[in-house]
Amino acid sequence: MAAKTHPFKIILGSSSKSRKDILTEMGYDFTIMTADIDEKEIRMEKPEDLVMALAEAKANGIITRIQTTDCSEKNAEPALLITADTADAILSRLQTDVNKEEDAESTLLITADQVVVYEGVIREKPSSKEEARQFIKGYSGGRAATVGSVLVTNLTTGTRRGEWDRVEIYFREIPDEVIEKLVDEGVVLYVAGGLIIEHPLILPFIEKVEGTTDSVMGLPKALTEKLIHEVL
Repeated sequence: MAAKTHPFKIILGSSSKSRKDILTEMGYDFTIMTADIDEKEIRMEKPEDLVMALAEAKANGIITRIQTTDCSEKNAEPALLITADTADAILSRLQTDVNKEEDAESTLLITADQVVVYEGVIREKPSSKEEARQFIKGYSGGRAATVGSVLVTNLTTGTRRGEWDRVEIYFREIPDEVIEKLVDEGVVLYVAGGLIIEHPLILPFIEKVEGTTDSVMGLPKALTEKLIHEVL
């Protein structure tokens, strides 16, 4: 899909290839900016709470980067985040700066996160090939769910909206040789739960998906569009 002209700018707060591909398919031009945060420091019992907290932490980290960069470009002393700083305070400062310019174009920041839930246990990216192998073997003949979040922040107005989405995936028996090829290829090491349902090697062994493929890939299109409209 060719990029359309929109009356706003988009920053995608992710280096994920699948998220970049999906946002491009949706017809948006965007820039990429990532947050320097330690995701392991953020822990929640419920997967829905975890992915929302991580998406918010990523957004706050990127907002801090933007603010620090703006201050540096103006030869001002950078206003770095400290523990007492809240997202609202940061956005308020950005909003004040932006609103000094007449007819400021809205800039939307999109952040997201995803985990896999298998037998009630949250799975993030595999820590090793062996763990990825164990993850995929567990899916064979069974089922798993992806829980993903999308958070859209309007940096011009300070408005922020976010929601989570869940997809259930049912698998046929996955042959050991297929699992070994996936692990050796290495791509499964960089995705939540080592799960890539759109991969040509795994696609024939997907029995049923209750939800959308784009959600499993990390960015549900319909939800993202909904949140974009809400923050505008």
